[in-house]
Amino acid sequence: MKRNTYISAAASVVLIVGGPVAAATAASADTARTVTSAAAAVPTAETAEEASAAALKHYPGLVESLDKDGSVWHVDVISKDGKGHAELEVAADGTVTEENVDTDEDAAEHKDLIAAKVTAEQAMEAAVAAHPGQVWSVGWEDDEDGGAHYWEVEVRSSDGKTWDAHVDHATGKVTQSGSDSDNTDDNDGGN
Repeated sequence: MKRNTYISAAASVVLIVGGPVAAATAASADTARTVTSAAAAVPTAETAEEASAAALKHYPGLVESLDKDGSVWHVDVISKDGKGHAELEVAADGTVTEENVDTDEDAAEHKDLIAAKVTAEQAMEAAVAAHPGQVWSVGWEDDEDGGAHYWEVEVRSSDGKTWDAHVDHATGKVTQSGSDSDNTDDNDGGN
């Protein structure tokens, strides 16, 4: 009986002394999980697709153009009614800065972009499917004759080659593409 009392007393001491330590350890583990989860939830904008998503979350509409300059993405977004235009900068950490916002645009000027069946994001996807790599820029263009519109997408492959793809605005088909050979411009910021 005395033995049981000693064991119970010793166990109580361990629990009393170890309890706060165990609770602190458990709390630290919970805090670490919270911090890790929060860090994982922070969006980044290291790719064109991520920069586009960050820009559209900040200023809803349609991407008209997007290009990388060092570690910053320049993104032009047109509102869905065509009356708004935002020039945004998206940092690699996903931070969006408004460089210029105009709310009295001529909607007729953007009617073809608004009517396009293929978005900038879909054009990027089609271009990368045709030429694997990373999108460096996308822009809404028209041919030299002032006729049909298309998306021009610049894709950089892992071997350093740059591909320019024209993506049809109605079908998403890559209608023309060509290599600009090795990447020699300075806009890559060492990336």
